[in-house]
Amino acid sequence: MRTGSEPRTARSALRVRFWLSVWGLVWALFGTVAFTLAGRTGWAIACGALLLVVTIDLVVVLRHIRQGPHYQPGPDIPPYRPPDDHP
Repeated sequence: MRTGSEPRTARSALRVRFWLSVWGLVWALFGTVAFTLAGRTGWAIACGALLLVVTIDLVVVLRHIRQGPHYQPGPDIPPYRPPDDHP
């Protein structure tokens, strides 16, 4: 159901984001270790930075999952009400 306020009230598939973050975490960790062992410092730093970003995203996703159905809606959670203020 579209309300016209989707950019502000959009919901995310948190379980999908969780598993994609885990996948990214594994590959970024592997890349960091592999490039460090291969002596490619620049690539190791790039993978390390990606590892940091993925870790932060994973923490945010887990926090939203733990906050309950407001951030992880199911079929029994109604959509957000559209905002009352119109420009």
